[in-house]
Amino acid sequence: MQRLYDFLRRHPTGVDSFWAVFLFGIGMLQVADDSFSSTTARLLVIPAVVAMSLVVALRRKWTQAMFWVAVGTGVYKLIIHAEVNNADLAMLIILYTVAASAEVSRRMSRTALAIGFLASPLYALRFQVDKGGFRDNVLFTLFAMVPFALAWVLGDSLRTRRAYYAQLVERNQRLENQREAQAKVAVAAERARIARELHDVVAHNVSVMVVQADGAAYVMDAAPEQAKEALQTISGTGRQALAEMRRLLGVLRTGEPQESEDYVPQPDVEQIEVLVEQVRTAGLAVDFEVEGAPRRLPSGVELTAYRIVQEALTNTRKHGGPDAKASVRLVYFDDGLGLLVEDDGRGAAHELYEDGGADGAGHGLIGMRERIGMVGGTLDAGPRPGGGFRISALLPLKKR
Repeated sequence: MQRLYDFLRRHPTGVDSFWAVFLFGIGMLQVADDSFSSTTARLLVIPAVVAMSLVVALRRKWTQAMFWVAVGTGVYKLIIHAEVNNADLAMLIILYTVAASAEVSRRMSRTALAIGFLASPLYALRFQVDKGGFRDNVLFTLFAMVPFALAWVLGDSLRTRRAYYAQLVERNQRLENQREAQAKVAVAAERARIARELHDVVAHNVSVMVVQADGAAYVMDAAPEQAKEALQTISGTGRQALAEMRRLLGVLRTGEPQESEDYVPQPDVEQIEVLVEQVRTAGLAVDFEVEGAPRRLPSGVELTAYRIVQEALTNTRKHGGPDAKASVRLVYFDDGLGLLVEDDGRGAAHELYEDGGADGAGHGLIGMRERIGMVGGTLDAGPRPGGGFRISALLPLKKR
């Protein structure tokens, strides 16, 4: 049964043609049984039966054209003084189709209803219908209008339901597209976040390891104890980097931090002092100062502050030169945290920080700006007037 229903839905013209043949048959039977009309009168009715049958067969293919064919056929029947035929049911069918079709304008639909209402009084006048009095004649005419009104109302209701359903489908598709777009944006944002984390972890720790390795190689023969300490620093830094890398890979695989013996919590402001000490051990002189009353800040702000200081000191080691010195200043405000990282080195090439980064690939300051933008902060980075480089950031407690 379902297959038959699907087949009929796929071939609407075929279904209409079947009913057109049926309508033609009962119309011609009425013409043949009409013993009160002359042969000529009956022959004149046949074209009207054929036309009405065609209206039903082609009503969905050429809706508006078939409506005017039905109107013309009705006028033709008034002219030849032909009585109502079974095939005239096509007038109600085409009126319903016009009202239900989304391809037909509302104005045309209302015009079709008005023309349908004219059919009854025109018939009463043409055939001089007399039901015994004026009141009865008016009631008869109004009653004859009811089928046309019902046909139009049913068609218009179907049109409204179809439009509502199409709107729901469109809205659902739009929401689905929005969900897909949001998912892509979320994936891109997560990839950018992971890229920033990997950049910060790798750039900082590897640079420390390279500096310590160079120092160990330099003093290997002259001062074995210093070389041993440098190697121990390299080992510790490498383990820390490996632990953070494992944490990031765990997030990539499952979306949640992995609990293990190598799990490293996300760095916060308190660990900046540890970071500064690590950098000092690597050979960079750093002054560290805290102003205001230290307190717990939102985790996103604390991680952003740590990564900014980490990236700034990494850039100082890479671009500041052998005798560069740096200073890190944290200022606790009532509504945020201020950061100031300066060095007196030679700084990076002008075009690097101008393009957005000072790490040789343009990702350092880009990552800083992305992080600060996520917490609603501001960043000012560039060369100092007296030489070196300065990074100033303000991280609010709430997004602006």
